[in-house]
Amino acid sequence: MNISFNELTEKLEARLKYLLPGPLAHEEMRAVPVGSIKPNFDHQSPPKAGSVLILLYPEQEKIFFPLIQRSEYEGAHSGQISLPGGKAEAGEEPIATALREGEEEIGVPASQVNIIGKLSDFFVIPSNFLVTPVVGFLDHKPVFKADPVEVEKIIFGNLHDILRKDAIKTKEILAAGRYRVEAPHFEVEDQLVWGATAMMLNELRMIVRECYPIVY
Repeated sequence: MNISFNELTEKLEARLKYLLPGPLAHEEMRAVPVGSIKPNFDHQSPPKAGSVLILLYPEQEKIFFPLIQRSEYEGAHSGQISLPGGKAEAGEEPIATALREGEEEIGVPASQVNIIGKLSDFFVIPSNFLVTPVVGFLDHKPVFKADPVEVEKIIFGNLHDILRKDAIKTKEILAAGRYRVEAPHFEVEDQLVWGATAMMLNELRMIVRECYPIVY
C-alpha cells in the first residue's frame, strides 16, 4: 500500500508537536562493542551544536530522502553514510543550520524546503556533537548537487525500505578501522547506514509506523 505524500507530511507535522520516542528509538540501533579493544571517548569540552536535514520528497508514487557519503578526511566520520548536516554557526538556530547545510552539501535551496518539525536531539559521542534532526519536505524531486569537497556522493533512501518489519539488520563491522562492533543498521543502495544516522532515522521510522499501524 502506497502512503499519500501529502497525508504523510500532514500527519508528521501534527505528530512532531508531541512527546517523541527519542531514546527508545535510538537504543534499538546502538552499536555494541565486540572483543577487547573498545573506543574511549573522553571529551573535556561541552558538546558542539549541529543539525541534520531529513528531506522527504515524492518520486513515482514513492517517498525518498537523500543521504550522503562523506569524503575521506581526518575525522570521526570519514567516509561514512550520513544525513546532510553539520556544525551550527554562532547564534544559529537548528532549523537554519539544517537548511544551510542542506544547501551547501546537496545543493537544495533552503528557500524551497518546507519544514515539518524536529526529532529528538541526539548526542553523537565520537565527534562530541549535540545534533538536532530537522524534518522537511519538497513536493517534487529537487536537482541535487553534491559538494565537491565534503561529499563523495549522494545516495537515495526509499522511506518504505526502512519502514518494513525486516528493515533493521545486524552485522559485525570494523568502526574507525580499529573497533569491532555489532551494528544494527539499515541498507540503502547496498550501503550500511548505522550509528548516529541509523538511530535518528529509526525515530522517524517509529513515528511513521505509529501513524500507519495497519500498513506497517
